Amino acid sequence: MSITPERELIPRMQLEYILRLIKRGERVDGRSLLDYRSIDVILSPIEKAEGSALVKLGKTQVLTGVKLELGSPYPDKPDEGVLQVHAEFVPLASPSFEPGPPDENAIELARVVDRSLREPRVLKLEDLVIEPGKIAWVVFNDIYLIDHAGNAIDAATLSSMLALATARVPGLLKTSEGYRVDRSIRDKPLPTGNIVSTVTMAIIEGQILVDPTLEEEAIADSILTIAIDEKRRICGIQKRGERGITRVILESAIDIAIEKGSWLIELIKSILNNPQQFTKPLSEMGV
Repeated sequence: MSITPERELIPRMQLEYILRLIKRGERVDGRSLLDYRSIDVILSPIEKAEGSALVKLGKTQVLTGVKLELGSPYPDKPDEGVLQVHAEFVPLASPSFEPGPPDENAIELARVVDRSLREPRVLKLEDLVIEPGKIAWVVFNDIYLIDHAGNAIDAATLSSMLALATARVPGLLKTSEGYRVDRSIRDKPLPTGNIVSTVTMAIIEGQILVDPTLEEEAIADSILTIAIDEKRRICGIQKRGERGITRVILESAIDIAIEKGSWLIELIKSILNNPQQFTKPLSEMGV
């Protein structure tokens, strides 16, 4: 249930103030143009999910849950499991969000995350097949934007990557009637083969701003999201906004994305190497 708002109007005085700061290489929240906001992570907050992660990027909060069910492989990929990515912008995330089916913005976010995970083969889908062409694991990656303060895509990619990397495959029992899922057993990790991050940048009067806030997104000439994997390869690019991007700005944005994306991937690795420091169920968070 989510309908995303149109861009909120920024008061003229606030707009002029933001633009003056950007021309000086500064931002309202004190960051440099290429800095991310603070990043906080909680692993496995949803105890009944196969994997989950809550990411706070500044004041933006995204919760991702991973669930596995039995299903059929796609006819054109009988030897692979299935990945499905869905996104919901929860009405409480913004005063202008309304109940209802996902709109084009939520769908866009889901598709960007989906491509960012699928193209670099974050999941080893071939390891999720039970009987080729007949039955396989379907991985549902459900994204919930619960507090919107800009750059939901990077927060969603980060939470999805962490949820998938910490997910465990349920037990599987074969009976005379077929297969049955046993969720009391989760002793096998979800097979992953790569780590990916996205880097979102706002282009404002020729300046590149990494990790834009909601206000910066509202005044941006265009917004560019670039997906990077752990081999520093570009896995996808998504542009929003009506204005074009010059070759010079695009080349600079790619260089920035590779640097910042690699930094995010190292952050993901450090979290995964010390998961006990970041694990906390919702019941301990007062939710």
